[in-house]
Amino acid sequence: MSNEAANVELLKEAYRQWHDSRGGAVEELLNICDPDISWGSVPRGAVPLAFAKQYDGREALQAYFGGLLNEWEMISYTIDEYIAQGDAVFARGSCAWTNKKTGKVADTPKVDFWRFRNGKAVEFYEYFDTAHVAAAAT
Repeated sequence: MSNEAANVELLKEAYRQWHDSRGGAVEELLNICDPDISWGSVPRGAVPLAFAKQYDGREALQAYFGGLLNEWEMISYTIDEYIAQGDAVFARGSCAWTNKKTGKVADTPKVDFWRFRNGKAVEFYEYFDTAHVAAAAT
């Protein structure tokens, strides 16, 4: 199996667990990450999505998941397409979350960029409809 195929298979299983557990599979996601992962998000920490910012390192990344799961409850997280080239993988799909404070639902297209080295994710950046998600949080 090529590195591209192995990276896609690793992500398929991680996303399956993330979706099936409705966000409970944090450890499984952290386990595919290199200890020095660079993790970013398009809101860059803008309120009301303060948790969605840059994190450097797997330990720091736990704050991302803590903030996300403290404020939001997952409805679904589906990846429909993977595009791999070299050490990079793009995952395209959609996700839906309910904001625990407002009760509003954010259903958004989602694109995740991953870069792998030696079977571990060393870089991640997520893209989603920030205006729609922020509106659901206020």
